[in-house]
Amino acid sequence: MKLRILISNDDGIYSPGILSLAKAAAHFGEVLIVAPDVEQSSMGQAITSSRPLRYKRTPIDNFEAYRVNGTPADCVALGIYQWKRVDLVLSGINLGVNLGNACWHSGTLAAAKQAALLGIRGIALSTSVLDGDPDFDALQPCVCEVLSLLIPERRMPLINVNIPAKSRGIRWTRQAVQQYDGRAVRGKDPLKRPIYWFTIKGLKDEEKGTDRWAFMNHWVSITPLRLDLTDEKELARSMARNNQVMTNNGSTDSQKTERVRRSRPRKQTLSTRRRPKVMLAIR
Repeated sequence: MKLRILISNDDGIYSPGILSLAKAAAHFGEVLIVAPDVEQSSMGQAITSSRPLRYKRTPIDNFEAYRVNGTPADCVALGIYQWKRVDLVLSGINLGVNLGNACWHSGTLAAAKQAALLGIRGIALSTSVLDGDPDFDALQPCVCEVLSLLIPERRMPLINVNIPAKSRGIRWTRQAVQQYDGRAVRGKDPLKRPIYWFTIKGLKDEEKGTDRWAFMNHWVSITPLRLDLTDEKELARSMARNNQVMTNNGSTDSQKTERVRRSRPRKQTLSTRRRPKVMLAIR
């Protein structure tokens, strides 16, 4: 059965990145595009619940496509609802990388996460714009190589991919979490009133093996992610500690139980009951 691939993004339906990804995905299955009608960058996992959404047909090139007046997560949820059977969701190709802690608020990754939430595999793909507009035609062979590698990986529900303009190859990586690249910048509007922009700053000295390190060294970074954010190490430590619940006097529950048992009066039996002395009179 032909693979059914839903494609979305956060840059908007008219972004050149989504058309490039659709062309690559078409080598692997049937493609449907559902994307925001305007840019929704850094929207994160937001969904629209305060107003209705519209789903309008907007063919792009030779692809069936629809635009939605909502977030990337909205688009994936609606696309899956409308198309019924979806085997894979691809998000991107984003104009700008999504590395490290940027994953927390990335709209591109949020579209892939929405797929995973609905039980469908999601893959997010991004590339850099620091050196100008990406050459998507030049990226096509690399994107196809990545998809041919990841599509068979059915046990991975959520994957984040970052592709440099000129790559040395592919590296499997972990998410860089030691540094955060967000910052607030103060400015003024035309009336000299203070305004603020939230932007990013450059980071250096990333740990080897992370997504940011790989990208800085011109490798395609592939990072398997998961929806479960539980800190397993801390959970195990806390459970081990709390299994020894201390009472007010510092004893454990087991010690308290033993002390109470010993302090209870023993029930007398015929063998333990003191018998009265019998005085025999000798005549």
